[in-house]
Amino acid sequence: MSWSAQDEQFMRAALAEAKVAALADEVPVGALVVRNGEVIGRGLNRPIQDSDPTAHAEIVAIRAAAASEKNYRLNGTTLYVTLEPCAMCVGAMLHARIGRLVFGAYDPKAGAAGSVLDLCDDRRMNHQIEVNGGLLEDKCSGLLQKFFASRR
Repeated sequence: MSWSAQDEQFMRAALAEAKVAALADEVPVGALVVRNGEVIGRGLNRPIQDSDPTAHAEIVAIRAAAASEKNYRLNGTTLYVTLEPCAMCVGAMLHARIGRLVFGAYDPKAGAAGSVLDLCDDRRMNHQIEVNGGLLEDKCSGLLQKFFASRR
């Protein structure tokens, strides 16, 4: 897969969000929702801070984008996230009608965009999401590895 300069720019911005999460002792995952080259929602992991198990970076970014757009449908958007989304997050993306997912690190334990499950391309669903995984994978997985190593 060849990535556009814009894809890399947005993934670097998602990485910046992930670094803020790490500073707050949250698992370092960051996400952006983008439409037509403009960020309409940002998010970082905050389940500990919010006492909310649904406060994953993707959900936070989707909520921000929906509020910004005053619409629960986010057709024509791309979600950039530093870690392959879980089933809950892919479910939210499907309900929001996000068109494209770009993620950094693969999640072999909980990834629902191809690693453990592939909910994005399940034809039984009423919407499918284009998936492009592995952008800046080394940087994204390195940030997670460093975070977890510091906790051992």
